Formats: sequence, C-alpha cells, structure tokens
Amino acid sequence: MTEPLRLGIAGLGTVGAGVVKIVRQKAGLLEARGGRPIAISAVCARNRAKDRGVSLDCYDWEDDPVALAQRDDVDVFVELMGGSDGPAKAATEAALKAGKDVVSANKALLAHHGQALAQAAEASGAVLRFEAAVAGGIPVVKALTEGLAGNDIERVMGVMNGTCNYILTRMESAGLTYEQAFAEADGLGYLEADPNLDVGGIDAGHKLSLLASIAFGTQVAFDDVELEGIGRVSIEDIRQAADMGYKVKLLGVCQMSGRGLEQRMSPCLVPALSPLGQLEGGTNMVVIEGDQVGQIVLRGAGAGEGPTASAVLGDVLDIARGTRVSTFGQLSDKLVKAEPAKTSTPAPYYLRMSLLDKPGALAKVAAVLGEAGVSINRMRQRSHEQDTAPVLIVTHKTTRAALDEALCAMKGTGVVEGEPVALRIEQV
Repeated sequence: MTEPLRLGIAGLGTVGAGVVKIVRQKAGLLEARGGRPIAISAVCARNRAKDRGVSLDCYDWEDDPVALAQRDDVDVFVELMGGSDGPAKAATEAALKAGKDVVSANKALLAHHGQALAQAAEASGAVLRFEAAVAGGIPVVKALTEGLAGNDIERVMGVMNGTCNYILTRMESAGLTYEQAFAEADGLGYLEADPNLDVGGIDAGHKLSLLASIAFGTQVAFDDVELEGIGRVSIEDIRQAADMGYKVKLLGVCQMSGRGLEQRMSPCLVPALSPLGQLEGGTNMVVIEGDQVGQIVLRGAGAGEGPTASAVLGDVLDIARGTRVSTFGQLSDKLVKAEPAKTSTPAPYYLRMSLLDKPGALAKVAAVLGEAGVSINRMRQRSHEQDTAPVLIVTHKTTRAALDEALCAMKGTGVVEGEPVALRIEQV
C-alpha cells in the first residue's frame, strides 16, 4: 500500500478549518487524484478550545508551529497563520531547513521574503507552493508557472482584492458613499483586522508582486509596487465613470518595459462592458497576456473557506503526485533583480478637483496642463453653491510623469483647493 502524504497544518482559521474538512470529507477523491492517501498528522493554532466546525480530536496538537514543522511524521508543512514575520516565517524556515515541502496561503510572507525562502527550499531539496496566496480559488500561479510556461508574458492585470471590489460595486449599485460601503463591508466581516491592508491596496499589492516575479522571471519586489488605495474614490467619481461608460476598479497591472519592471496597484477606470468592468461583488479576476496565447481571463472566488482551501489542496496533490516546480517558476539564482520603473505607457486620465470660484480659475488649470504637455479631451464644471466649484477633466493620452508634473504645478496656481483625484483610464 502506498504510504500516505502526512500534513502538519499551522493555522486553523477559516482556511485551515476548510482544509481539514476537505481532507476528511473527500479522502477517496484526494487519494484517487493524488495517487496516495492524504493524512493529517498534527495541527497547531493559538486557541485549542475554539469551535471550528470540525473535530480535531484525532490529530496531535502542537502549541508551537516550529515544533510542528520539525515533526518526523510531517511530510508537508501547511502554513495558514498569516503575517510577514513572526511564527509564520520562523516555522516556514524550520520546515524548509528540515527538508519538508511547504504549502502556504501567506501572500505577505512570500511578498517580503520570497527570494530567501525559495533559496532555502532549493538548498534542502524541498518545494514551496503558494497557489492559495493569490486570488483564492483561481489557479493563476499554476497557470503562469506551468500552463503558460511557453509564453513570453507581456502583461498581467487584475482585480485581486474582493473587499475593495465589493465596496466599489456597492457604491455604484446602491448609490452609497465610500464611508457607507466601507461600514457595510466591515459589518459583514469582509475587512482585515487592519482595514488598510484591503482598502490601501497592500493586500492586492502583495499578490501582484508574486505574479510579477513568475511572469517576468524577477525577484519578488513588493517594495517597488506603486500603491494607491480606494479611500479617495467618491460616489461622484463612480457616477461620472458610469456616465462615460466606465467602472472604477482597484486594478493591479505589471509589465516589463524598456525602462524596467512596472508594478502598480491603483483605482482605475475600465470599460463597463469589458470582463473586468462586469466583475461584481467579492469576485476576483486575473487577465494574462502572452505572446503565443493572446489574452487569458481567469475569474472566480478570491477568498473564503472553500475556494482558498481548494487551492491549498491543489498544491498538496501536486506534491503527492511527485510534481516538483520551482517556487517562482524557475530556479532562484536565475531570477533577476529588476530595475523598478514607473508606468510610462500613455493613457487618458480622469481628473476631479475643486476650484475656488474666482475669474480665470479654469484658464489657470488649463494652462498648467498645457505647459506639462497634457491635452484636455473634455471638461465639465458642476453646479455649486459653495465657494468652490467641482471640475471634472478627461485628458487625452498622456504619461503619468507629465500628469504628476501638472498636478504639482497646480498647487502654485492659488485656485485649486485640496488634492485632485487622478484615475487612469485603462484599456483592457
């Protein structure tokens, strides 16, 4: 009889409990697909007494995840604790040092320490898999490392944070302000303990940096991701975008240009009828463009017990089958340290600003844009009763550098109140 593949699971939150449930409920299916039984030897979490909706009585309990990672009866260490440092990092390093394979759902850990962990895995002959760390149940890591391995990847983009997509969708569908939609998402338990990880674009930025590494053969460089969250998107922006045939999405884009690796996570306008524009609620979508396949669109649940646990088990079954794939698709010493580059591809931009109600205010703004080489496509001034007037501008295609130059110069005009909102209009 084939020996079982023995798991040690660290972290028994939503995803960890989901993994235990699948292993218990689908033992026959997993064995048939993996070629050997899948068994759980031991588990670890902070609270032993918590009710997780599944019995853990038949598994050994470890209070220390490092001890769990080093057990002789654990072949695969499944790290579902979260956090870029601390116990998750220490236990993962201990497992790799002991030559044990690791499956992780921890995007923060991989985004900050991916290169070092990949090197540690190779040094001990282990594999480190992380399908569940990016876009929940969507098999995008496997698609890039295996299915599309014969392609030069030209661009990867997507909506990778379901909470932000839920907030923006609710603002549009229910006419909610950002604050109202945020409170609704919080009440439903969609937000991280630190909400800025979601709405500040950090969580999605972690995921984007991992996909960029695989797509372009580079060392993970999360610190080089240009991050902008959705906190300044107003219901007015949502309505104006809809009026022009667009939707507002927190969109991640990475591509290699002649200047270096571009990585940005920011709110953008996308065509309402495009696949990304039609994405609603907490769903994720990743779009991959390769030189041989053209455009591939992957859509599905980006979080939750079932989808994320499904991704964890996908990695476990690959290990059971004997599939050995380098962490980021190629050996770590082949991954280059990319030169970071700001987005240089020209695009139209949507601008919203408040101008003091003074004669010549619009002319000053138009002059500043013109001096920076930014051409106005259309402009609209909204009715107002205060001392400031809301003004909306859509530019012709321009670079972000030229736009930033204009926005900086606007501060000296004496007619712009506050910080203008600038959203790229992305053609997808």
